[in-house]
Amino acid sequence: MTNSPVLVLNQSFEPLNICMARRAIILVLEGKAEMLENGLGCFHSASKAYPIPSVIKLEHMVRRPHIERRLTRIGVFYRDGFVCQYCGRDTTLTIDHVIPRRQGGRHTWENVVAACVPCNRHKAGRTPEQANMRLRTLPAKPRETSTFLVPHRYTGSISRWQKYLPNYVPN
Repeated sequence: MTNSPVLVLNQSFEPLNICMARRAIILVLEGKAEMLENGLGCFHSASKAYPIPSVIKLEHMVRRPHIERRLTRIGVFYRDGFVCQYCGRDTTLTIDHVIPRRQGGRHTWENVVAACVPCNRHKAGRTPEQANMRLRTLPAKPRETSTFLVPHRYTGSISRWQKYLPNYVPN
């Protein structure tokens, strides 16, 4: 129970992070956070029982600089909706350079897409036109917004957090 994920909100109710329930309990007990949702049961000490939160809100505002999102594998998968950009299947994905690096393609948001293994092998170092394949959507750099990306391993907790993640669209 103390290893359950807890959504951490800024004072303005903006999603900041996900922490473990043990850390969330400590923040609440120290007065640094307020529990908004109790959905995980109770934690028992020798003399008291404490509710385990599923959502907490920090008491003080945390300023986060808006930095340019780095190009990562998981970022590409989120941008592309965890589906192959050639055939549309949601199977095991790899990264594919639309214009292959050996043909002068760069490793940028605008040149990288999610692709399933069979499509990546079929394309095999060629451009989509040379391989007679079509992209479902053109790759682009994600818009810089304050949307919070829920790590894939925590998507089972989304139902408890949905009202605090208004821009989150489950895949």
